[in-house]
Amino acid sequence: MQVTTTENINNSFFSGVYKEIWRQMIPDGLTKAENEWIIQETNLRPGDRLIDLMCGYGRHALAIARKGIHVTAVDNLKEYVEEIKSTAQKENLPVECLEEDVLKLGLDDEYHAAICMGNSICFFDAGDVLKVFLEVSKHLKTGGKFIICSWRLNEIVANGFKEKTWSYVGDIKFLAESKFLLSPSRIEMQNIFIDPNGKTEEKTAIDYIYSLNETEQMLNLAGFIMKEVWSIPGKKKFNLGEPRSYIVAERK
Repeated sequence: MQVTTTENINNSFFSGVYKEIWRQMIPDGLTKAENEWIIQETNLRPGDRLIDLMCGYGRHALAIARKGIHVTAVDNLKEYVEEIKSTAQKENLPVECLEEDVLKLGLDDEYHAAICMGNSICFFDAGDVLKVFLEVSKHLKTGGKFIICSWRLNEIVANGFKEKTWSYVGDIKFLAESKFLLSPSRIEMQNIFIDPNGKTEEKTAIDYIYSLNETEQMLNLAGFIMKEVWSIPGKKKFNLGEPRSYIVAERK
């Protein structure tokens, strides 16, 4: 289930549901493990700089900033960016928030590490993925790590694709109808939200599917070396059919 971040949901009466969907899909314990591993894997120290692309509501950005690491948090959704800003100001955290389309992002700073979590990279076709990789590469220190989380790798989808799913988020019913399509390989989803009074909203989303080989080729073109792929961060290396992947690339 994926709700695209390329849509503006700030005025949607279901906008709060999106965050709860994420929290159901990714429990707090997993987020905590991801953050601890990210800091260890990237060897970040207080004062170092990290960029969090398509950061969502800040489940990584805020926790990492609490360790004294300077975080640039980027997302195109105003609701998410303002929530991160508010928390960072209250806690006096070293977080810079950018409400930007990641494809139009023009960076000036140099970073020790970069992350793109929560399957966000799959919102883009291959040309745009390469554009993102190139922009990150230009602003990452030599030897800096770029960590990408995906659950739409070909090696994952081939074993676990479901055409229809449904669940409840509070008293909101959430239905997802998915189709697998080719040229390019992708999953198109119609997400339907129904409140107790029968009010309905629909959102369309697309996840592009890449194999590990295709991902590695794009990383290589952008100046990265793919170093490792994990299923459980830092504990279990990726195998075919695992539900998630954590790709670790290093800037040449």
